[in-house]
Amino acid sequence: MKVELCASTVQALIEAQKLGVDRVELCSCLEQGGLTPSMGFIEFALELGLECHVLLRPRAGGFVYSPAEFSLILQDLSVLSSTSVKGIVVGALTSKNRVDREALIEIRNRWTKTITFHRAFDDLVEWESDLSWLLSIGVDRVLSSGIAHSVETGIPILQKMMKLANGKMEIMAGGGVNLSNISKIIEKVAPDAVHFSATNKQTIDEGSKFSEIQWVFDPIKAKKLVEACRNFR
Repeated sequence: MKVELCASTVQALIEAQKLGVDRVELCSCLEQGGLTPSMGFIEFALELGLECHVLLRPRAGGFVYSPAEFSLILQDLSVLSSTSVKGIVVGALTSKNRVDREALIEIRNRWTKTITFHRAFDDLVEWESDLSWLLSIGVDRVLSSGIAHSVETGIPILQKMMKLANGKMEIMAGGGVNLSNISKIIEKVAPDAVHFSATNKQTIDEGSKFSEIQWVFDPIKAKKLVEACRNFR
């Protein structure tokens, strides 16, 4: 079982290296569910020797993209093609909450390395047929909370996803993974991978006019989550 850390800060990247996680998903703005990170952030992660998978999400909200927004995703994809990034994390839906097949075929044709279809999957109305289709075009991995707001609630669907994928595609459980539920998720689902950010909501720079509430990386929580994954029997 792989361990993936969703990282949006330099501290998270440094700790990911120390903890020996299998890979990192690089993003910015965790408070908005994650957005495409800067090239400087990507290069910093690569210099640490981390296996990097980059989130391509140009804005917050849902995953029905305009032609201009999808063009931006393709431009970011083109830039990443010249780096040693191992994979991309992406998702696009139609207005009927189905996988945008035209968009995904375009991405698959342009990107020869690993593709993770992210939690846009949890907005699907016909997830079984769309999962089979993603498998058929060579999408390597799906990140999901089991079509639920929280991964713990989605355990029954995650179990079905594992059976449908049948080892041909990696199913990664994520979305609300924490110390209170990680053992249950591993025991009930036995996913191919677990994804978490190990963060706490905090107010930063409280004395500043630009104070913000952010999801701040917690190295102690991260260490305990990694240990729970590595030590589970």
